[in-house]
Parts: sequence; structure tokens; C-alpha cells
Amino acid sequence: MGKVAVVAIGGNSLIKDDQHRTVPDQFAATRETAVHIAEMIKSGWDVVITHGNGPQVGFILLRAELASHILHTVPLDSCGADTQGALGYMIQQCLYNEFLKQKVPKQAVTVVTQVVVDRNDPAFANPTKPIGPFFDEDKARRYQEERGWQVREDAGRGWRRVVPSPRPLEIVERDAILTLIGDGFAVIAVGGGGIPVVREADGSLRGVEAVIDKDYASALLATSVQADLFLISTAVDRVAVNFRKPDQRFIERMTVSEARRYLAEGHFPPGSMGPKIEACIQFIEHSGKEAIITSPERINDALQGKAGTRIVGD
Repeated sequence: MGKVAVVAIGGNSLIKDDQHRTVPDQFAATRETAVHIAEMIKSGWDVVITHGNGPQVGFILLRAELASHILHTVPLDSCGADTQGALGYMIQQCLYNEFLKQKVPKQAVTVVTQVVVDRNDPAFANPTKPIGPFFDEDKARRYQEERGWQVREDAGRGWRRVVPSPRPLEIVERDAILTLIGDGFAVIAVGGGGIPVVREADGSLRGVEAVIDKDYASALLATSVQADLFLISTAVDRVAVNFRKPDQRFIERMTVSEARRYLAEGHFPPGSMGPKIEACIQFIEHSGKEAIITSPERINDALQGKAGTRIVGD
């Protein structure tokens, strides 16, 4: 293998706004990102691509709710598998066409990926991740009784189901992913943070109703395949402290210690940049390598040090 990079594509790369959510819209957005990833591969990187799936899982759950009077609902682990296949197909096709255009002798392949979590993870006792459609309180309480859901009021917008978000521990298909990288494929894996599974006493696997943070799972994947670089593609060209304040400052380079200090000072909130920074720290501390955060269109500039925020060890 050459230089290996894990590139985590953010939700903005698939759904740009509420007016562009259809499958053709998602294809259009993915085609744009595929251009930059193909250029990265053309410059000599072996790339493993991960992606979010929050909106797409939400669509599946809403369809299931609307059809629940005539059809079975869909377990959350199956929703994850469904989106890994559908979004993997989308990314595969866009990369295939871009490789053709740029004359890159590569093919992309999707690995439906299971990720082991600890059945005793504290997250299971305290579900916090809202998923699926909004309900009025009466219906939410009824589903709590009938389906065993945990429900919670969501910022004045209605009631939603909440599920655990345990930490990822092991990429089940790691060896298959490594083999595919070694054989020259661009690999799409750990979609949506991976399908959460637990190990039974006999070693067998069982899917669980949970959502794994895609940035944490992507960092684990990057460590597991001994990647040289972990790159998170998101909505901003560079990370900033005092974001959207008069004294906002963009950061070109920061150490792990500086990143931890900014986290402690509240510059990177849990619902946005926080998990990305924590995932980068996790990767760097386990690998000794570097991480970059930037926007899709600036990926190749960031690799040359002309854009993005580069996070390094102390």
C-alpha cells in the first residue's frame, strides 16, 4: 500500500440544505465531492471513505412511520445497513464516473460495516441521540409504552425518540477493508458510524438499537488500518475559535494540547465541531500521525498546506 488516508465525508457533502434532499440532489452533491477525492487519489493517496447517514436514516424512519398501519417497522441497525448500501452505491458510481473522466485506474467498492460496542457502555442507560420524525406528546408516550422507546421533547419542536450513542470499539470487517486497500480499491466503509453490534458470550454478533458517532468510528477505522492521515470533510474551510463572534480566529495548525484546551474552554460545542476535534485527538494519540479538518472543495489545497486546519501531536 501507498499512503493511506481515511476521509470522513460530512452530511453537507450529501445534503446541502432542506431544499435539496431528494436522491437526485444527493447525487449532484456527491458528484462534487467525488471530483476532489479522485484528485486526491490521482496524486498518490489510497483512500478509505466514510460518510454520515443521519438524514437518510431519518427518511427511512419517517417512511416506516407513515406506513406502519400496513407494513412492519424497520429496526435501527437495518436502517444503518440500508443507508450504507444506498449511499455506498451513490459514492461508488460518482467515483467510477470521475475516475473515468480523470483517467484514474481505480475502482471503488462499499463494505457494509459492523462496529462492535460494549453492551455495558453507559450510553445505554442514558439515551441522548434524537432520531426519526417528531410526534406530539400523546403519540410519543404511546410509542414509549407500545414499543419500549425512550422519548424526549426536542427544543420546542415536538417529541422524538432518543437512542444510545455508545463508543465504537472494533471494526468487524477490518481485515476485508485492509485487503481491498492492498488490492488497489478505493473503499467506502463504516457508513453512518457503522452498524452497531454487540458480542454475545459465544462470540456471535447481534445488532442493537443505537447510533455510533461517525467521526469517532472513522477515527477508530483510521487507527485500525494504520492510516497515515485522518481527514474530516465538513462545512468550513478551517476550524475557528470564538466562532461567529467579533473576535473569531481561524486556526491553520494546532497541537493536541491546544485542541484539548480549546475544547475545555467551550470553543468546540458537543453538537458540532466537538466530536470532530475529539476524533482527531483520538486518532493522533493512537497513531502518532496527523489529522486535517477542511471543506470538500479545499481537500487538495489542505493536503498542500494551503487550507484547512492541521492537528498534530505535541
